[in-house]
Amino acid sequence: MPALEDSIRFVKGVGPKKAALLEKLHIRTLRDALETYPRDYEDRTVLTRIADIDEDGKYAIRAVVGTEPKVNRIRKGLTLVKCTIFDETGSLHVTWFNNPYAAALVRVGQEYLFYGRVQLSGRMPMLVSPQAEKIAAGDEHPGRIVPVYPLTAGLTQRDLARVTEAALDAVPGDWPDPLPEVLRAKYDLPDAADALAAIHRPQTTADVQQARRRMVFEELFLLCCGLQQLKERRRADHGFVFSAAGLADYLAALPFAPTGAQRRAIDEIAADCASGRPMNRLVQGDVGSGKTVVAAALCALAAQNGYQAAFMAPTEILAAQHAETLAPLLEKLGVTCTLLTGSMGAAQKRAALAAIESGQAQVVVGTHALIQQSVSFHRLGAVVADEQHRFGVAQRAALAGKGEAPHVLVMSATPIPRTLALIMYGDLDVSVLDELPPGRQPVETYAVGQNMRRRITAFIDKQIEEGGQVYVVCPLVEEGELELKSAEQHAVDLQKALPHRRVAVLHGRMKNADKERVMQAFTAKEYDILVATTVIEVGVDVPNANLMVVEDADRFGLSQLHQLRGRVGRGKRQSYCIFFGADKGQTARERLKILCKTNDGFEVARADLAQRGPGDFFGRRQHGLPALHVADLAADLALMQHAREEAEQILAADPQLDGYPELRARVHRMFEERDDEAFN
Repeated sequence: MPALEDSIRFVKGVGPKKAALLEKLHIRTLRDALETYPRDYEDRTVLTRIADIDEDGKYAIRAVVGTEPKVNRIRKGLTLVKCTIFDETGSLHVTWFNNPYAAALVRVGQEYLFYGRVQLSGRMPMLVSPQAEKIAAGDEHPGRIVPVYPLTAGLTQRDLARVTEAALDAVPGDWPDPLPEVLRAKYDLPDAADALAAIHRPQTTADVQQARRRMVFEELFLLCCGLQQLKERRRADHGFVFSAAGLADYLAALPFAPTGAQRRAIDEIAADCASGRPMNRLVQGDVGSGKTVVAAALCALAAQNGYQAAFMAPTEILAAQHAETLAPLLEKLGVTCTLLTGSMGAAQKRAALAAIESGQAQVVVGTHALIQQSVSFHRLGAVVADEQHRFGVAQRAALAGKGEAPHVLVMSATPIPRTLALIMYGDLDVSVLDELPPGRQPVETYAVGQNMRRRITAFIDKQIEEGGQVYVVCPLVEEGELELKSAEQHAVDLQKALPHRRVAVLHGRMKNADKERVMQAFTAKEYDILVATTVIEVGVDVPNANLMVVEDADRFGLSQLHQLRGRVGRGKRQSYCIFFGADKGQTARERLKILCKTNDGFEVARADLAQRGPGDFFGRRQHGLPALHVADLAADLALMQHAREEAEQILAADPQLDGYPELRARVHRMFEERDDEAFN
């Protein structure tokens, strides 16, 4: 009998070529196949009579082939196979595109279950490239639920079905279950082996839903157990003790009174730093909620207690902006601030490195350059990572590794519902900045269609005339796909429409030095309009820019659009944001309307989650967390809450999971995918 650790090469019909393609889907062993879940299901159990087909859509039809399938070669590279099928209510034309073998699949007079898309062209409905399964004589219920797996070019659903079938056959009768029996009973969940069988070979849609609930609960429960253990392990570490005596001086040095939310976060940081354990805290706040002021408090505390602080930003522009903000503020407290970036000249860099090593540089602001081997800190006591999702766990760990268990603060401007934050950042304590500083004006937001193009171009001109600057964001760099606006072509078009304005272009394929140069020139008001891709999404601060125009806004997630909107509204001028895409159908219009109604990032995030699922928030690359295969965090928030509570209870009674060996093994396996070495 095959074992789950066996290679898929032993599965009948899988040769070296297919194995290489399956490896692209990360399927090397039967266990990998078992853990590659269907992305969807086709319900072929609901049969439709031909006379009842009244709109475009997918249908399962039980019918007999009435005419001989004919192969027509229309032109080079295009073949059509056509025939007619019938049931007791009528007949239907069937066409297979570019599949000359389809003629051999069906026989005149034989009954089949056809499944595929029906297109209505005029009065003649047509079934397009359907699957056809022969119906055995006397079979009253031929339909079934068919799993649909993720594919890559060269693989078919049949290939995936073949390897998952072999994987299911290899599941032993005594399949271990990581979920304690008491939890399965409490939440009415099937056991692991039954759930796997139902995920891959369901009999009914109810089977799928029940199995999915079980998989979601298990996945979130394992994740919560692992993150909780990480948190406890960190709590056992010894950290530097910072006295908060100098905090009053810092608050007095601020040019404005902090908001209640900022004050609360600063107090939480001070308490963490005085606890004797290393701080691991996330400060999560909307665009413009004042996270930098909170981070600067940690930097000041470190310096006042004789330690250095490192402040890591994702881009050189942002690092320079943070240094410009922090230096004058910290100077009032007698604290020095040094900038270190990759593009600095050799002499500048040498001077900065020497100041960092000697301890003369008390607060060091920089990019990834801070984690290079050449950087040696004198006495690193605190680390700040801005825009947390841009840094992997490994990069945070590398920076923290420059000192002995320094206090770590990570900041994120992606607002997410608190329940979700507590799961995603389960190894961190969470502070939420849910107030905007006084005087920050809301950005007036409009969703428009192409019929407003001339008026918007005139509005761009008017804002520049009044002294403002404009961002125009496009989803693509080069011409092509779906007639979308490319940044380069759009910059050319805008320059023609407004020849008296200075237009610059910025996109991800430019060299870093060129990007920096364009951005600095725009900040220095050398350009009126910056046409860009989403490279400007993160943290760029140009107070004079007061208009954001987003082309093809229906192609972006709501949270991403909200981040883009946050690039304006940073100065004294009234700011505006205009989204093109309101004419792309009702769904697009309704989504964009949400942004027109609210400037609250948490509201936007909730709507985004409800509509699209958690892709934006929970990519493994973003957060360094194990990938969630089946959990749709929007739909599963309640289940997630239960999973978290149960994990906390079990770990409170048994921190090492000694009484749950299978659970412990699965948590370790899940976290082996992590970037850092927390579980090694």
